[in-house]
Amino acid sequence: MTTDNVLAEIKNLHTYFYLPEGIVRAVDGVDLTIRAGRTLGIVGESGCGKSITALSLMQLVPSPGRIIEGEITYYKTIHKTAATSTSDVIEITKLKPNSPEMRAIRGNQISMVFQEPMAAMLPVRTVGAQIMEAIMLHQKVSKAEARERAIDILARVKLPNPDRIVDTYPFQLSGGMRQRAVIAMALSCNPNLLIADEPTTALDVTTEAQILDLMRALQKEFNMAIMYITHNLGVIAEMAQEVAVMYLGKVVEETDVTSLFRNPLHPYTQALLRSIPQLDDVMARAGKKKRLETIRGMIPDPYSVLPGCTFHPRCPQYMEGVCNKAIPEVIEVEPGHTVRCHLYAAHSARAQAS
Repeated sequence: MTTDNVLAEIKNLHTYFYLPEGIVRAVDGVDLTIRAGRTLGIVGESGCGKSITALSLMQLVPSPGRIIEGEITYYKTIHKTAATSTSDVIEITKLKPNSPEMRAIRGNQISMVFQEPMAAMLPVRTVGAQIMEAIMLHQKVSKAEARERAIDILARVKLPNPDRIVDTYPFQLSGGMRQRAVIAMALSCNPNLLIADEPTTALDVTTEAQILDLMRALQKEFNMAIMYITHNLGVIAEMAQEVAVMYLGKVVEETDVTSLFRNPLHPYTQALLRSIPQLDDVMARAGKKKRLETIRGMIPDPYSVLPGCTFHPRCPQYMEGVCNKAIPEVIEVEPGHTVRCHLYAAHSARAQAS
């Protein structure tokens, strides 16, 4: 991957939760790069750290969690060369969550669409009032102008009769309409980066397809980057250009979306892809009682610290004395395709020798 058009960089991020039962290492050394105008998909099982990575970027990690190590760098002006002005570089991890600087970024330059629309909007305030509040907080406009902008953004997300919906309450809307309203609120200040945390999970398939089409159209219109978090590889195939696969707080594989599906390297990625129903397999199994392939075992206790590779208790290619002893390094197997797995240590050794 090139270093052009970098909008945000996450380096060696560690976000831990300190609980009476022990320490939960929700994010445990994550490196990610987000580029302007492109979609980075984050995929993995529930509990792998996808959402906490996003909340760390927004400085919204709930107590008792906190960022204990790492850097999150945001470029107000797209980072094209090493000569980028330092005044355009913001180290988010150095800002306090409620600082004026962070509040000026959150909801303005970086916005987030949450998984449950009813939880993202207050039920006792109208849709328009909540969108107008975001606009007036970050932009010097009158209440009348903010209302006009709210109606305009509701129209852009294809909500019918936006001049009427602006005065309705969230509970008066259907699930799909509420999610469009949440997206409208997130886009009200034309952000450079939109974080979408499983925004279609609670929607039916038809509505999901409409929301995905809408997000792609708006991305093209606003030239914004999207960080799309999901457990659905089908959505990743449709939405993302780059993909990061996470497991237990770490990125275990990262590449472009085509390479991920054609040449998955990590055993965990391979297992995820094998668990997706394929049409050919369904036809072959017609009339036969055969279960879909699953990933064996369970995600380990969140308080436990496993030696070696965290996936080794569930890995079909487990190597005794290797996978359970040493933590695997990140290896670039081919340009732009990295994997964290001992199976590719020989490839790394050959590359260093040459």
